[in-house]
Amino acid sequence: MRVFVAVVTDGSFTTAADRLGTDKARISRIVSRMEKKLGAQLLTRSTRRLSVTEVGRDYFERAMCILTAAEAAEAAVAQQSREPKGLLKLTAGSEFGTMVVDEWIAAFLRMAPKVTVEAEYTNRLVDIIHEGFDVAIRVGALEDSGLSARKLGEVSYGLYAAPGYLKRGPALSAVGDLKRHNLIMKTTRGRSNWALVNGENTEKVTVSPRCAVNSTIAAKNLALAGLGITHLPRFMAEPYVAAGTLSCVLPGWAEAPAPVHAVFASSRYMDPKVRSFVDLCLSAFKDGGGSQ
Repeated sequence: MRVFVAVVTDGSFTTAADRLGTDKARISRIVSRMEKKLGAQLLTRSTRRLSVTEVGRDYFERAMCILTAAEAAEAAVAQQSREPKGLLKLTAGSEFGTMVVDEWIAAFLRMAPKVTVEAEYTNRLVDIIHEGFDVAIRVGALEDSGLSARKLGEVSYGLYAAPGYLKRGPALSAVGDLKRHNLIMKTTRGRSNWALVNGENTEKVTVSPRCAVNSTIAAKNLALAGLGITHLPRFMAEPYVAAGTLSCVLPGWAEAPAPVHAVFASSRYMDPKVRSFVDLCLSAFKDGGGSQ
């Protein structure tokens, strides 16, 4: 197939032979054997001209697809078999980076001794191609950017408050009771409700927060101080629940889980360091590191 494709592409037995590092006679014999095996004439030859028959053109197009797929398979195996090394540049949101991605980086550096890492934690949407990043870890729905992505898992949420606040606060047995409580909201400008789900049930709560902050960590700290009820990722809140300093309220009710993706330029030819890091992140999620 490679010989035939070279002959058709170059339009000459001689040129194809030169490119493939062999002689014209051998190229001619190979094409003749192909035609005999297939029972069809692929090329018409004259002293001045070489042309492709209709059957030959169809075979050429199919052969090109097969050879391209074979080369891609070989490249993929070669990429996977190479040891991760070099600089890995990654970006993530400020809070998720500090709370979760830090641990992934530490594990990756221990696993891949020939890799160095540069991480930028920011809440702006980074253009990873033009800014030279290898991979971005993003929480929430993805924009249609034309980039490749791999879903790592989901961040699930809950409603939490300090036990002391709950003892002195109004009764709380249904979502509607939240309106009578002090609420701490992690908010962006203009947002004023929680869309809470519990299985197939959904309730929207209009929130008039006692305090609105743009940081999940700040919301958690205010809840720990006994100032009200807030909405937190479970992986952040559960250690405090275990310590008895936070309690989960209205169990089962929370905003819908947020997907977490690793975003990168191409899934076809991933650098070994990118592939290894993404695989590690996926394994960490499966082990509970971020998906609780």
